[in-house]
Amino acid sequence: MDVHGNLLGPNPTLLPEQPDAEAALATANDPATVAAAYPEFSAAWAALAQRALDEGDAVAGYAFARTGYHRSLDQLRRAGWKGHGPVPWSHGPNQGFLCALAALARAAAEIGEDVEARRCREFLDECDPTAADALGLS
Repeated sequence: MDVHGNLLGPNPTLLPEQPDAEAALATANDPATVAAAYPEFSAAWAALAQRALDEGDAVAGYAFARTGYHRSLDQLRRAGWKGHGPVPWSHGPNQGFLCALAALARAAAEIGEDVEARRCREFLDECDPTAADALGLS
C-alpha cells in the first residue's frame, strides 16, 4: 500500500510553461503564425478554432480544435497524466488544452456530432469544474 500517495485521487497535471510561444501569441495579429512557429502550442490552435467558430466556419473550427486537443494530449501524457485526473484551469499553461477542448465541444455540436460534443463537455468538467465558468460556458 502506498501511504504517501494522494488519497483523493491523482495529483493535478501541470503542463510546462512555453514563454516564447505565449509571448508570440500575445503579440501576434494572426494565431496561424504562432501555430506554424510553435505547432505544439495548443493555445494557438484553440485561438484558431475560436476565430473560425466565431466566423461561422464550424468545420475549420473543428479541425483546429481537434489539432490543439491532440497536441495537448501528447503533452499531458509527457507530464505524467494517465488519462484521468485534474488539469486545473488556474495553471496558465493548461488553459490552451482546456480552451481547445471547449472549442472542440462547441464545434462538434455545430456539425451535429452530439455524442462527441457531450463527451468533450464532460471531459472539460472532469478536468476542472471551474473551466466552463472561466470560459463563459455555464
